[in-house]
Amino acid sequence: MKVTFIRHTSVNVAPGTCYGQTDVALASTFPIEAESVKKRLEGRRFNRVFTSPLSRCWRLAEYCGYPGAIIDDRLMEMDFGAWEMQRFDSISDPRLQEWYDDYINVRATEGESFMDQRTRFMSFIEEITASSNEDDEVALFTHGGILIQAMMLYNGLTAEEAFNSQPSYGTIMTIEP
Repeated sequence: MKVTFIRHTSVNVAPGTCYGQTDVALASTFPIEAESVKKRLEGRRFNRVFTSPLSRCWRLAEYCGYPGAIIDDRLMEMDFGAWEMQRFDSISDPRLQEWYDDYINVRATEGESFMDQRTRFMSFIEEITASSNEDDEVALFTHGGILIQAMMLYNGLTAEEAFNSQPSYGTIMTIEP
């Protein structure tokens, strides 16, 4: 089985803003960025196509010709809970430093940790692997955090290496689990 991860295009959010699972607007450059993604997917045939329920993902899936993509919550970005839509440098929660010290295991206030996201992602991967044939090709329209999870799981990167090489908006990455 081959799994192709497609990261959503740019969003209309100020840099440094914690937006995780908030359904934010796409940047005004969406048509140009989406056309680029669509062209890079030309000629690819997928047995199944999945998308995060957030509009920045399903709108890209629709633009690329997959209006019937299966929505799966497990493909969402990390839930930053009480910190959503705040600038990181203005969050006054005393737990923020604890999270900075161990974002892998510490949950954002009222949110989740990186490991919680990993558990969701692994549940999804195990399910599609069990229901796929060796020759299947699956597409996932998703988020940077999920791509980081995949890079760690399949490319053997550490969290630090994966975060330092986070794929840009509109990235297409194919792996064979």
